[in-house]
Amino acid sequence: MIASELIQTQIPVLNLTDTIKVALNYFEEHKMYQIPVIGPNGYVGLLEEDAALGAEKNVELDKLKDLFLKTKIQEEEHLYSALSIFLKNKLCLLPIIDSNNKYLGCISEKALFKKTCDWLSVDDLGGLLHLEIKQQDYSLVQIAQIIESNHAKIISSVCIPLTNKPTHVEVILKINREELSGIIQTFERYEYKIIATHHKNIHQKGMDDRFESFIKYLNI
Repeated sequence: MIASELIQTQIPVLNLTDTIKVALNYFEEHKMYQIPVIGPNGYVGLLEEDAALGAEKNVELDKLKDLFLKTKIQEEEHLYSALSIFLKNKLCLLPIIDSNNKYLGCISEKALFKKTCDWLSVDDLGGLLHLEIKQQDYSLVQIAQIIESNHAKIISSVCIPLTNKPTHVEVILKINREELSGIIQTFERYEYKIIATHHKNIHQKGMDDRFESFIKYLNI
């Protein structure tokens, strides 16, 4: 999945020759706090609403271009790069350009969130298993073998570094079975640390909070 596959062209754009008054009307009309600005040579940057509010209404955007966010992504870049850019820059949208700096459209926060949920198989039936593992012991191959020995499959997995334990990672697994008791017992025999589970017959508290924390970690 690359950036160009999530292009949205209906998002409004501004030109360097537009005035602050026009920009403020766009912000009000479209309920956005960032809008792409283009010029004769293609994409220029993102104008933020706060910057527009602090300027004279009759001033052209060209006078404010030094204040624009220069954030963008190339059309062929992977969406993992888009996630990273959203996380670091607190964006509501991410402009996409080609190799000649031509503006192609944007990825919206909502569209990227939906695609991330698709990756994580959020809507698929199944159970969740949350592990804590030493980095040196982490093996997705072994984890998959344990799950498949119980006649199940991993449908999504996420590995998150632990900031308070640099030598450990958390692994969240979505498994294509709603009942995980046998799988849990097998992981316990292999002395894996199970932080939380969420499945049909065992409702340990905490999995939903952990998953919500992961979504916040992505800052989407």
